[in-house]
Amino acid sequence: MGLRNRSVVLAAACAAATGALVGTTPAIAESGEWRVTAPIGAQSVAPEALVRLDQGKLSLSVRHGGTTVLEPSALGIRTADADLTSGLKFVGSASRLVQDSYTTVSGKKREHTYVGTETTFHFQRLAERLDVVVRTSAEGVAYRYVLPSGKWATVLGEASEFAVPSSAEKFLLPYDNGRGDYESAHVRVAEKGVEYGYPALFNVSGSWLLLAESDVDGRYGGSRVVFDGSRYRLVLPDPAETSAGPLATPWRVLGVGSLSSLVESSLITSLAPPSKIADTSWIRPGTAVWSWWGDGTGNLALQKQYADYAAKQGYRYNLVDSGWSADWIPELISYSKARGVETWLWVRWQTIDTDSERERLFAQYRSWGAVGLKIDFVESDGQDRMRWYDAVYAAAAKHRLMLNFHGAPIPRGVERTWPHVLTVEAVKGAEGTKPRPGREPFPIEHYLTLPFTRNLTGPMDFTPVTFSGVRPNSDAAELALGMLYESGVQHFADKISSYAAYPVAEQFLRTVPAAWDETRLVAGDPGRLAVLARRLGSTWFLGAGVAGDPRDLSIGTGFLGSGSWLVELYHDGPTGKITFDTKRVSAGDSLTVPVARNGGYAARLCQVPPTTTTCG
Repeated sequence: MGLRNRSVVLAAACAAATGALVGTTPAIAESGEWRVTAPIGAQSVAPEALVRLDQGKLSLSVRHGGTTVLEPSALGIRTADADLTSGLKFVGSASRLVQDSYTTVSGKKREHTYVGTETTFHFQRLAERLDVVVRTSAEGVAYRYVLPSGKWATVLGEASEFAVPSSAEKFLLPYDNGRGDYESAHVRVAEKGVEYGYPALFNVSGSWLLLAESDVDGRYGGSRVVFDGSRYRLVLPDPAETSAGPLATPWRVLGVGSLSSLVESSLITSLAPPSKIADTSWIRPGTAVWSWWGDGTGNLALQKQYADYAAKQGYRYNLVDSGWSADWIPELISYSKARGVETWLWVRWQTIDTDSERERLFAQYRSWGAVGLKIDFVESDGQDRMRWYDAVYAAAAKHRLMLNFHGAPIPRGVERTWPHVLTVEAVKGAEGTKPRPGREPFPIEHYLTLPFTRNLTGPMDFTPVTFSGVRPNSDAAELALGMLYESGVQHFADKISSYAAYPVAEQFLRTVPAAWDETRLVAGDPGRLAVLARRLGSTWFLGAGVAGDPRDLSIGTGFLGSGSWLVELYHDGPTGKITFDTKRVSAGDSLTVPVARNGGYAARLCQVPPTTTTCG
């Protein structure tokens, strides 16, 4: 079935769309204020944006209820032709109501809607024009710059900044400029002069703010921010970004609301362009085996063992990492396909750096029967690499190859535009837990921050459920990562012999999907507690992880429909091993489960007759 995409843009009266006008603004002026609010009825407490022009300089602030989540923050852009950060004059505006409904192949949910107010503010400095486009919806605020001239644009920098109140609780990702791969652990204190990657999460007096980006392609590099001691200033990856005009920059995204609304939001994908692939029937999310973590690669016999195990477990894929040979890959693919298992192949990005390389190799991989590629060591947010991405997306779609990027920058809504991108690493994942002498486990806080940060900007290939890894959590908490973390292809990374020692875990992993119809945050405290419910069809899955001492963890079950539900529960047992049992709950009941230190649980919930003891 093809990807559905319905988009309607309705005209709206300027006064109604922008809300109350603050002060008065002549037709042409160097000062003025305008409020952009979400459409009426969006929700009881929706964010609002205030755009201000003060003596030729622009700023943006954002409020949520009675809380200022973003203090006045500079706007503007500098090009080779003009400095459009000062000396600006307001020359007009236009507003519209934007309504969008679309379906994605994978993700935290598949059916999405967006309703927002979009106001385009027109500014002039001498002969140069700058448009600032601001969108406000129930999910947050976004803005972008548009240089409407048809001539080539060379952007030298932006004045864009984010003045988050200093009292805010912070969850920041130090950006590794040398690698550009987003593989650091989050920190809670901002340091002057340090660069941070997206997304950044802030708690401002109970209102949450997620700083992110959407709609990045070869027109522009992917940005990040640097803390200057009081605010976060946007940093571009290149000395200049060049593009044919008219140029629209990526969206600077501010998700605003409760913690649950951020987790459940589709704002980043809603701001991305619609799908460029009409027939998506060949794009199939699924679970996978991956021998590299536990047993290495480069061996046909070993890969056949992993294909056999994938078939036994009902997994869809086998990812063959570095070390494979063209001499035996066709045999492996044929062997695996006969057992209902498809094959992904690992490649370096340099191997497919040109159009001719992509055309030749992608055709060859498809002729062998491969269905996807893991492309590694991308390591750049720069504009040249974004142009490379554009070419790879298109070429892979032509040859019907799904994609997974490692050593790569974060996704920024790409799974909507190019739905064959099923996952991206861009995380300090289980590769760093592979046993070796002297290796220390990640802090437990790292595991429990990711559902509220990295995974909110798109699919995340953490490669979870590595029982034999160096880790701080309980076995049941590790099992829960298989559904706490969203990834369109979910790689269960441990070796076969390790899983064989956890038959109860194997039972749960056979049931876990890799794409969801709905996601709900049941309970959350970043770094300390994460309980997510995800639904596929009529079946719900629960994943829970906690930091700290053993306790009884109680959650509400209001996300369930009416009636009685059977809970298949995989939790911390008295000996430390995963224990399986069942219980029954009704919607609205409390589900109480004992958890170990740094523990958790996984569960599957279904509606079956009272005499039935399993979900089937």
